[in-house]
Amino acid sequence: MKVEEYSVVLDYLPKGRSTGFKAEPLAQVIGVEYFTLLEIIPKENADLKVGEKIYVGKDARDKVDHIKKRIDFNELTTNSVTELDKIVDQIILENEKKFVDFFNKSVAITIRRHQLELLPGLGKKHLFQILDEREKKPFDSFEDISKRISLMPNPKKLVAKRIIEELRGEDDQRHYIFARPPFQERQDFERPFERREFRREF
Repeated sequence: MKVEEYSVVLDYLPKGRSTGFKAEPLAQVIGVEYFTLLEIIPKENADLKVGEKIYVGKDARDKVDHIKKRIDFNELTTNSVTELDKIVDQIILENEKKFVDFFNKSVAITIRRHQLELLPGLGKKHLFQILDEREKKPFDSFEDISKRISLMPNPKKLVAKRIIEELRGEDDQRHYIFARPPFQERQDFERPFERREFRREF
């Protein structure tokens, strides 16, 4: 089963939540691969900083004692929400090729709708231009997309906005193209850039 290997710290609470039953250090983090929102308990004396990338995988962890639980957007602290846009942008830029590949490899969802149309603000005109251009030559960067597609909205911002919408549970959330779907659901189906890993793992 696929799990997050690395996450980025959104908020660090040295004394935990004020409403918590137990006073213990707590951090809210977002996964680098699937944008999974987690609460983690750091190791004793671990010094966590907002924006720091930490290992949360199955092997020996440097700063994380254990994963407390998976959370949804509504459980984020005010500080986490404030940092979310910036850190999502950071993750996208550090993994630009992965997200550019979405523009190169995305597929039709139905006869009438394409995965690219799930990006907010991207309509049929841009869709057909992207499909035509990627047939000639795959895109190699966000800048390349912007140069080759006339009047194209900033592709990085389109991706970032879609990720935030998926985390918030907004719009048409039958299709999760970047973030991991809520674990309450049970269907397990995956296709390129339309992950539907409805499992309880993180």
